[in-house]
Amino acid sequence: MKKTILTQEGLLKLEEELEQLKTVKRREVAEKIKVAMSFGDLSENSEYDEAKNEQGIIESRIAQIEATLMNVEILDESALTTDLIQIGNKIKIKNVADSKVHDLSMVGSREVDMRKGKISNESPIGAACMGKKVGDTIEVETPNGLVGYEILEISK
Repeated sequence: MKKTILTQEGLLKLEEELEQLKTVKRREVAEKIKVAMSFGDLSENSEYDEAKNEQGIIESRIAQIEATLMNVEILDESALTTDLIQIGNKIKIKNVADSKVHDLSMVGSREVDMRKGKISNESPIGAACMGKKVGDTIEVETPNGLVGYEILEISK
């Protein structure tokens, strides 16, 4: 099975989510099931069906997180360099066509958050950036055609 690369921050968030699901969410859905069962006939009980579906989703997410944690590789941020782009680096890239500058963080696929500028090494832009250095240009295929970017800065 493929290793999942996480930063320390990403690992903590995943562990917190797992703890929340196991302690709070499980208890909440168990209470919903208990209340729904008190309504009587389960064959026509939409509250019961909804609570059981929610329970299935929670248990599935717990299993998914546990499987991820069994195959996780924590990024050693002290070993990061700024010579070449790698997971864990922060980068500045400039769109060659419109000169718009983007501040991005390279993360593993489980930590992607576009609103915070966290892109995966598996995304089209992320994959094109991996292994590049300051001054390099990349081209990325987008739905609107080929877009060029220049690597302006690499930091930790």
